[in-house]
Amino acid sequence: MLKVKDLKKKFIKYEKNKQKSEFYADNGISFEADKGKIIGILGPNGAGKTTLLRMIAGILEPTSGTIEYDNLTFEKNEIEIKKMIAYLSGNTKIYNSISPYELLNMCAELYDVPKSKRETRIKEISEILNMKDFLYNKIENLSTGQTQRVNIARCLIHDPKYYILDEATSGLDILSSQIILDFIKTEKGKGKTILYSTHYMEEAENICDYCIMINKGVIIEEGTPEKIRKNTKTTNLRDAFFSLIGGTKNEE
Repeated sequence: MLKVKDLKKKFIKYEKNKQKSEFYADNGISFEADKGKIIGILGPNGAGKTTLLRMIAGILEPTSGTIEYDNLTFEKNEIEIKKMIAYLSGNTKIYNSISPYELLNMCAELYDVPKSKRETRIKEISEILNMKDFLYNKIENLSTGQTQRVNIARCLIHDPKYYILDEATSGLDILSSQIILDFIKTEKGKGKTILYSTHYMEEAENICDYCIMINKGVIIEEGTPEKIRKNTKTTNLRDAFFSLIGGTKNEE
């Protein structure tokens, strides 16, 4: 189980008059994510989703608060945790001059996947993400959707227990998006724990077991999609979010 408790991240920004001020990108975020669950981290751009996921992935150090994976912490068990997780950022860059096959081989070596199992693992992943037709093409020649599938494939190579996916379908066409969403559902069925950040509320309603709505660095609502709709007396998560923040004018 993943446990996040009272997580905060403070940054310093400089105003036009060169005065500096402090602000919290995330301020007191707490939740738990259990085995075989998809947890949606929902909110608009700038809400604090990416900062939150980077802390949970061990890329950013929190200002305060705790993160535990199966009772392990980054302070004492960083290597063990990072072998259990896969992190996908919306702007992750990968080597363009090699093929997906070569990239997956390289990632398999980095994660100590035994040589005897690499070919089988790459074949399995290419089938899961429908990559067979471009597995040996240079990444620089792939479409945006194909490249994103390669990005997700590299996260799969070591068979992680936890997935941290930040805007995994942003900017993709409907076919590529559905392939990725189907993959997420399949991994859930295998008992994997998945954090799924998105500002596409319709996607969240389709795949998430539990949703955490964030705005301006704080949780404004959480629960199953059904519970959130019921609490806000709305019929969908998009309307629920706007109901919670008092409409778009309050975001200006």
